[in-house]
Amino acid sequence: MNILIIGSGGREHAMAWKIKQSPLLNQLFIAPGNAGTSFIGTNLQVSVSDFQGLKNAVLDNQIDLIVVGPEVPLCEGLHDYFSSDDQLKNILFVGPHKLGAQLEGSKDFAKEFMMRHHIPTAKYLAVTSGNLNSGIDFLKTLNAPYVLKADGLAAGKGVLIINDLQEAEDSLKDMLNGQFGAASSKVVIEEFLSGTECSVFAITDGKDYRILPVAKDYKRIGEGDTGLNTGGMGAITPVPFADETFMRKVEDRIIRPTVQGLIKDQIPYNGFIFFGLISCGGEPMVIEYNVRMGDPETEAVMLRIKSDFVDLLIGAAEGTLAEKSIEIDPRTAVAVMLVSGGYPGPYLQGKVISGLEQVKTSMVFHAGTTQKGGDICTDGGRVLAISSYGETIKQALELSYENAGFVHFEGMYFRKDLGFDL
Repeated sequence: MNILIIGSGGREHAMAWKIKQSPLLNQLFIAPGNAGTSFIGTNLQVSVSDFQGLKNAVLDNQIDLIVVGPEVPLCEGLHDYFSSDDQLKNILFVGPHKLGAQLEGSKDFAKEFMMRHHIPTAKYLAVTSGNLNSGIDFLKTLNAPYVLKADGLAAGKGVLIINDLQEAEDSLKDMLNGQFGAASSKVVIEEFLSGTECSVFAITDGKDYRILPVAKDYKRIGEGDTGLNTGGMGAITPVPFADETFMRKVEDRIIRPTVQGLIKDQIPYNGFIFFGLISCGGEPMVIEYNVRMGDPETEAVMLRIKSDFVDLLIGAAEGTLAEKSIEIDPRTAVAVMLVSGGYPGPYLQGKVISGLEQVKTSMVFHAGTTQKGGDICTDGGRVLAISSYGETIKQALELSYENAGFVHFEGMYFRKDLGFDL
């Protein structure tokens, strides 16, 4: 079959790498893709939000299956657009409709869903300019630190964790006044949960589900988890504390009730569900839902899926996931992100990348790259993921760090302490 992956990051490159291994694949296309994806498929210069352009690309290239990487086109209703078009509605599609995508598109929608279906999460209050005083009163009932989340999509930057009550009140007003644009016209205030986080992924056809490898990512730019939040500086799978006992709780209390809740609420849903979890004394609680695979977790997780990934995607799209099985590689896999100088603030772009041909014992997944003439150049804050297998976390990380040493671009930075807390 001909498959189209929508997106341009490391997640999409890792998916393309895995899909390329399937005997079910005929031709692979990526829209818009990056320099790395161009070596394993055909890049199509179409934006993820250009629905008409994507329609043309799908028809021109006789696409049989679409896999959506990022959340934005899902929240904008790409699946709805395809399913309501007579020329497109029979094409297999992996990714939720707009209503289901609200699990990520609106923090308030997600929290209401969790409360309704008794899924463990932090207590919260949704605040707009109309109930600002209630929001301030709610802050006063909480202990520091205070968590403020923009309700809408804010490219991973709409969460503030503040230690001072007065500063939290001031930040709440700033957010409601447009600090994150329309995304923070509503703000969710949450109780702070203390514990260790992990990312759990499931793929579902709306009735059944399969659980993918669990990962842990590292958000802060600085070593020891210091400095500003990023899109993710690296990931490790499996996660030692997410053992059989913990994962049984996750499935019984969170994954199964989520899928059953979607059925009960008559929310059609197929595709990936990312459960951002925190272990509070061994008890899992949901911090957030995402409606797609995580990045950089995908660049580690894909290494551990041994079975045919395309077969799973078909099951999710056709509603036949109950017939599908997944085989997981027992080895550890890690991804180490190489980022641009200045990131996550204003960063350098267009810098020539050298040394990629010297990387032999790791996978290199491109996140923010482009081709200029004969050169591969930086084209984003997060540039490359160096992903490796190992029998242990230490062994896999050593391999990624060794291979990162071959790569160079001006201003390049990566964290050398991943896994320090495991």
